[in-house]
Amino acid sequence: MQKYIYQVSRIVVLSFLSVVLFSQAGKAQLLPLNAQYYQNPYLANPAMAGAGKGLNINESFRKQWSNVPGGPITQAVTVDQQLNKIGLGATFYSEKAGSIQSTKAMATFAYHLPLNADDQKLNFGVSFGGSKDRFDLSELRNGDASDPLIARFNDRGYYFDGDFGASYTAKSLTVEAALPNMRSFFRNDDLNYADKATFYSALAYKFNLGAGVDAVNLEPKVAVRGVKNYKSLWDAGINAKFAEDKLYLLAMYHSTENATFGLGINYKSSFYVMAYYNTATSALRGYTSGDFEINLRLNLGKK
Repeated sequence: MQKYIYQVSRIVVLSFLSVVLFSQAGKAQLLPLNAQYYQNPYLANPAMAGAGKGLNINESFRKQWSNVPGGPITQAVTVDQQLNKIGLGATFYSEKAGSIQSTKAMATFAYHLPLNADDQKLNFGVSFGGSKDRFDLSELRNGDASDPLIARFNDRGYYFDGDFGASYTAKSLTVEAALPNMRSFFRNDDLNYADKATFYSALAYKFNLGAGVDAVNLEPKVAVRGVKNYKSLWDAGINAKFAEDKLYLLAMYHSTENATFGLGINYKSSFYVMAYYNTATSALRGYTSGDFEINLRLNLGKK
């Protein structure tokens, strides 16, 4: 009896949190990985695949609502490299919320067009791949695993989609624009998704203060994100680098009325670790204290 009450309570809590999220019309459920803003912009824009030198391997992990059973767990792995003017990349994304497991895999082709000898470039990128949702039967406690509705849900095929992005990069200035989920942009066949990203844009500028080991590099950034069936969201923050770019500090504020703080280290410009803490959004404040995210980056062959 106690086990049954626990399972019912778990379902009620998760259902209530879902209602809270949707009642806020998308303010909280579309939380991108923080690594996309500075450490791994390829996550948000396919035009940034191969924008840096060498072979870049990134892995991000985030756990939300740690005090709620079945809280979302998000993982992403990206690999990208520049070959002359061409950038190639691949992304694998996985998210589990309760019993629903979502996976997505994309391949990217980018082209980087130099404008002059001052590191100014126009970058274009396109990604194609597929995603799939499935019900994790191992999470089923009191239901019927042979239920035909579950089987029908898991038997659904892959949902094929694509992303397009463009950017202008220079030594100090970066301007980005991307159209994720292009299928829904051209076709209105996914009305059941109320929180799908519709566009991403960002503007960043780097300031170099001082020289040598005492130098401080500051990069403020403003991003605007579109959400289907809701008004646009914005994010504003700054990334600071110290000790010859070996130490990173980040702070951001989001229109979802929450903040992000990050701390990172860089070992010999080859291995990067960045840890983030997100305060709870306005929709979830009172139910969770926030969530944690970590991003690891390995750069090989950088000259």
